[in-house]
Amino acid sequence: MSKPIELYYWPTPNGWKISIALEEMELPYDVKLVNIGAGDQFEPDFLKIAPNNRMPAIIDPEGPDGAPISIFESGAILQYLARKTGTFCGETERDRIAVDQWLMWQMGGLGPMAGQAHHFLKYAPSMEPPNDLPYAKDRYRAETARLYGVMDRQLADNRYLAGDFYSIADIACWGWASLWEGQEQTLDDKPHLARWLDEVGARPAVQRGRALASEERSNLQTDKKAQDVLFKR
Repeated sequence: MSKPIELYYWPTPNGWKISIALEEMELPYDVKLVNIGAGDQFEPDFLKIAPNNRMPAIIDPEGPDGAPISIFESGAILQYLARKTGTFCGETERDRIAVDQWLMWQMGGLGPMAGQAHHFLKYAPSMEPPNDLPYAKDRYRAETARLYGVMDRQLADNRYLAGDFYSIADIACWGWASLWEGQEQTLDDKPHLARWLDEVGARPAVQRGRALASEERSNLQTDKKAQDVLFKR
């Protein structure tokens, strides 16, 4: 039996990427909670694994050549796990290129822009003092809408983002896109995105990964201590 992967995790869209992937790939794992609202991501032991003080991260005790390896950055972890298992990355080199480009699109576009939309629409106005910034709200709401339009057009001709097969690109995007309401978006004009959200969200492994430690999430609109740690440090 394989030794379990150590998953350094908190229940956020970035954390869900890896919990969902591990569930989809049926890899054994042990959860090491990193309470980002309490500042666990700044602890010296965690920084040895993730020097950018961000989760998720993993330690695979059975890495390349059988030696342990630690990995940070969710996109790099997804690529590593896909290579390790030979799953969810397509069958051909053209498939893998398609997966990589949509994964990079999420890492550089959807994740950061949707994250900023959440921040300025939901959290910044509830800070002390309030930071209710109409320009920032409009900018990130509109850019997130543009990105969802890109997804909808891609999904009009493809069952999944990289083609007719489910991949780590879908895993990377689903968590952020599932929170579209908090980003003040609409799916009324994005039927293909809506279809994809439902289809991916119905997968049992996605549901298990999304539910992992869900009870630990706090409401950042009211959790002033977490706001200080996450937004003022």
